[in-house]
Amino acid sequence: MRLTTSALLLILPFLTAAQQQKPLSEHVQSWIEKAKSYIPSADTAPVAATAAKAAKNNVVTLKSSNWQSVLSPSESADPSQGPEEWMVLFSGGNKSCYGRCARVEKAWNESVVLFAADPTAPHLAYVHCDQSPVLCTTWAASVPTIWHIQLPVPTADQSRPATTIRKLGLNTTSVTAGEIVKIHTEKTYEKRPVYEGALHPFDGWAARAGLNGPLGYILYAAANIPSWAFMIVLSMGSRYVMSRRTGGGPARPQQSAPLGGAPPANEPAAR
Repeated sequence: MRLTTSALLLILPFLTAAQQQKPLSEHVQSWIEKAKSYIPSADTAPVAATAAKAAKNNVVTLKSSNWQSVLSPSESADPSQGPEEWMVLFSGGNKSCYGRCARVEKAWNESVVLFAADPTAPHLAYVHCDQSPVLCTTWAASVPTIWHIQLPVPTADQSRPATTIRKLGLNTTSVTAGEIVKIHTEKTYEKRPVYEGALHPFDGWAARAGLNGPLGYILYAAANIPSWAFMIVLSMGSRYVMSRRTGGGPARPQQSAPLGGAPPANEPAAR
């Protein structure tokens, strides 16, 4: 019996499958997957929009006017349960992040959706340093970073332990939602040192003295002074110092005797 070309083409996949000793269903599935690879991926915009909406509903936006009231233990907090866990993302736009934070914010929004399914998830907050530059300056926060904060609950005698803060930098080109979630689930924040700087927003010397707000405005203003203004101030200061060292004040012009009058006291009279 002679086989036509079309018949050979029909049975070729079956012969190949028999030769490799694999079920035909596996080959069919592999062909389907290969076909999918040539199909353009579905539009991810709806997914990103859903994640952004979830972030808006489940994440508190911190500003200079509300961060102290937001980052305070809730009235129902139980001291026996330990400190409240917060994760705060510091991000920005073209001014503070130079346009490199888009992937970070996408991963953050996706992680919010994952945190929503976790009953032990931390409280989430967000700071946009282009919109709240004074707050970022007050906290000396760089972008993009996540601050993991363990907010202590006041005890029965109203004493409050120290607030533990750890800063975790984010890679703007490779960060994923899973990496952000692991900060909580796998406690990767423990690999970072505890922040104990002078500008600690809860326990630093400025916070203890109640100078967080004024100092933040001063630092922000100083950071935005043009370089030429600094040069003028330095030039005027150096001239003042040099004049004091050389005798102080500009040299006075010597007074000459008026015509026909008496000579100055330190000169002998002409004979």
